[in-house]
Amino acid sequence: MRGYWRATGGHIYSATKSAVIGLTRVAATELGESGVRVNCICPGGIITPIFAGATGHPEQAAKMMAVLETSFAAVQPIRRPGLPMDIANAALWLASDDSSFVNGASLVVDGGATCGGQWTATVENMKALEELL
Repeated sequence: MRGYWRATGGHIYSATKSAVIGLTRVAATELGESGVRVNCICPGGIITPIFAGATGHPEQAAKMMAVLETSFAAVQPIRRPGLPMDIANAALWLASDDSSFVNGASLVVDGGATCGGQWTATVENMKALEELL
C-alpha cells in the first residue's frame, strides 16, 4: 500500500472520489423527478481488514490493525477509529424514510477528520507558535 500511495501521490484516488460525488449529483438531478434518490457516502479512515491485507504479510495483520486504530483515533476530532458499522448506519439512514428529502448529498462519515485536526492539539500548536513569536 505504501508503494502505491507514493507512486500515485494520491491524485488518482482523489480524482475518483471527486468523480463519485459529481456523478451522484448529476444522477440525483436526472432521477429525482422519478422519485429516485441518489446519494453517496464519503468514508474517512475506517478500520477494516483490507489495510492489514495490503501489507502482504497476514501474520502482521493484528499488529497493523492496532497501529491503525491508534493512528486514526489520534488525527480526528472524534477520538476513536471509524468502524464498518459507522458506514452501515449511514447507509441505513440514507435508505430509510427518515432521509426521504435528501437527494444529491455526499454524506461525510469521517469522525470530523475533514474539518481539521483535533481542536485541543490545534490550540496547543497555536500557543506554541505564539510563544516563539
